Amino acid sequence: MQPLNFPSYTFRTRRVERGIEIWDNIRKKWLLLTPEEWVRQHTVAYLINDLQYPQGLISVERSLKVNGLQKRADIVVFDKTSIPFLLVECKAPEIEISQGVFDQAARYNLTLKVPFLMVTNGLRHFCAQINPEEGSWNYLQDLPAFKH
Repeated sequence: MQPLNFPSYTFRTRRVERGIEIWDNIRKKWLLLTPEEWVRQHTVAYLINDLQYPQGLISVERSLKVNGLQKRADIVVFDKTSIPFLLVECKAPEIEISQGVFDQAARYNLTLKVPFLMVTNGLRHFCAQINPEEGSWNYLQDLPAFKH
């Protein structure tokens, strides 16, 4: 798979008839290694290894309802009180991070109401702190580390 703009991590993979699978430590299962899954697994590894978010507070492909429709958020991180804290929208490296990607994350956040948002295609990452009262975003260099 393509190198990404993340630190180097070691993942469990295996070759199967349909291609290569990667082990997801959060969902506890083997998944087909697609370009988007490659980005998702790197993002989870970054949150756990570099920002010290506990694995138990991370949910991958979290179901949620948006305007009555069933959707899935790529990654949702909860705070110590089980309140959604961070929403991450992952795209494959060949997908440009466009306004449409931000709009998708914003729609998901109508339900989740997280204070932090990240959008990534593995090559480019955008992080923001959201002020829901003002409806504004403050772009950040990086996400905050977990506060123990």
